[in-house]
Amino acid sequence: MESELKPFWSKFFNFNWKFGLFLILLFCIPRFILVLNANETSNYKFIGLIMTIYGFTPFIFLTKHGRKIIGLTKPKNYKWLFYAFIIGLTFSFILYFLGDLIYQSSFENWYVYIEKSYNIPNEINLNDKLILFAITAMTGMIFSPIGEEFLFRGIIHSSFAKSIGDFKASIVDSSAFALTHISHFGLVFINNEWHFFAFPTMIWVLSMFVVSVLFYICRRKSKSILGAVLCHSAFNLGMTYCFFYMMN
Repeated sequence: MESELKPFWSKFFNFNWKFGLFLILLFCIPRFILVLNANETSNYKFIGLIMTIYGFTPFIFLTKHGRKIIGLTKPKNYKWLFYAFIIGLTFSFILYFLGDLIYQSSFENWYVYIEKSYNIPNEINLNDKLILFAITAMTGMIFSPIGEEFLFRGIIHSSFAKSIGDFKASIVDSSAFALTHISHFGLVFINNEWHFFAFPTMIWVLSMFVVSVLFYICRRKSKSILGAVLCHSAFNLGMTYCFFYMMN
């Protein structure tokens, strides 16, 4: 039987839930701390590095067979790539309207808090704004979707699925993804003080859990991790559009 893990890692792990838990602890805890620090210092240069490292995890840990197992394959259902994009884009706008309905322009609105990290100038002409939007959107559509989907819907999901099946594995990887995003909104740094918005955080975490499950569904339906990546990319595109054109 072919091994999913490269020989070095096979000395320490089997491709199962223990390996998946190892990856969650190894990658999610440092990322959580670094994002909180970035929110405090407004220095986000390490976040792109984290996503790049995430994107390399299948090539660091897995054999060619293992990469195939996690969905690094050619899609078998191309129409689901289109559906994936529409689903991700739609959910990003639903999350915008939900936050605006409940919390308007207060920092309890997850989009309002996250938008401030984008440092969009108040005085910017339409041409420059479009250029900045295009650059920001392209960055958001490439780095975190590839990195996070390769890690969460790819290697973490598949290692847990080997032990507990796809449904329960989806609950695990979605929970890890959602809880990690408390560092983006939940624990918030405002006016040089840390705050915790309990109920808004619950909504945000639940939303991240739901969208994570949607990413997995798109992976499963398309028979490729590309389905999850496209859904995630579209979600980030919609979120960035909201920051630039619906909140500014």
